[in-house]
Amino acid sequence: MIAAVTSALALLLSGSAEAEVDAMTPQEKAHAVVVAGMPAPAGFAGVLVRQWTTSEPRPQGSLVFADQEGGLVKTFARIAPFDAASSYRSSAEAFAAGRETAAALRRAGVHADFAPVLDLPDGPLGSRQFARPEYGVAFARGLGKAACVKHFPGLGSTPKSTDEARVYGVLRTQDLAPFRAAVRAGAPCVMVSHAIYPRLGLRRASLEPATYRLLRSLGFRGVAITDSLGILGSPYAPYWARLAIEAGADLVLTTSARDAERMANALIPLARSGALDAKLVRVVRYRRLLGIG
Repeated sequence: MIAAVTSALALLLSGSAEAEVDAMTPQEKAHAVVVAGMPAPAGFAGVLVRQWTTSEPRPQGSLVFADQEGGLVKTFARIAPFDAASSYRSSAEAFAAGRETAAALRRAGVHADFAPVLDLPDGPLGSRQFARPEYGVAFARGLGKAACVKHFPGLGSTPKSTDEARVYGVLRTQDLAPFRAAVRAGAPCVMVSHAIYPRLGLRRASLEPATYRLLRSLGFRGVAITDSLGILGSPYAPYWARLAIEAGADLVLTTSARDAERMANALIPLARSGALDAKLVRVVRYRRLLGIG
């Protein structure tokens, strides 16, 4: 499975993604780096589904993401994984669960999963964390190209979730280890945390250029996406989006379709300047990897 994903990614890296990006208008480019909550119109890079129903139309050509970690965090209650991350007792068990989850999500029309959590078990996320970091990496291997591992560079040293408050963490070598292993295994997508790591800078990690330089230093050539920017305050979403993109994010995420449109509009000047082009090449290759032309 690892070899298949890595080979597929390498094959796509030699495609004509640049020509596809060159053909886009600035407005199209700006929308193509934003992932929006549902319901959302066509044109965004992707959509995050919360409760998928047949009456909720999927925007044509969009990547479909879900939060299908298992346990308490599941878009779909009736499909795998049924157990929380903390329940796995071997890499083989975690790998099998990841593979089962990938197959179930494909049947549900979902391309990618914001999972697994690779934060170390001493972090603030409780049952969402694996008992051992290698189990999380095994789950990512099972998911294959559907994996979007999180929350880089790791929440293990933070006292609480970034969903709750402004959180400071210590950048530790051991926190990076599972992300390095997942990158080597071919994970094509990494979600970046909103925690603050003073060694990286005074802004949240998702807004700091040093975070993305660190991620790329691990050999990562895929797509870097922020955690939801709505956490930072909806009124300022366009500002956060621009900061994140300028810092090095390839995709910016919000659970609000309204905020997504405002974010895209704020990114049009960057699109006109060519600042989005290299990011969009990675996004196009990622889309192709997931079977979206």
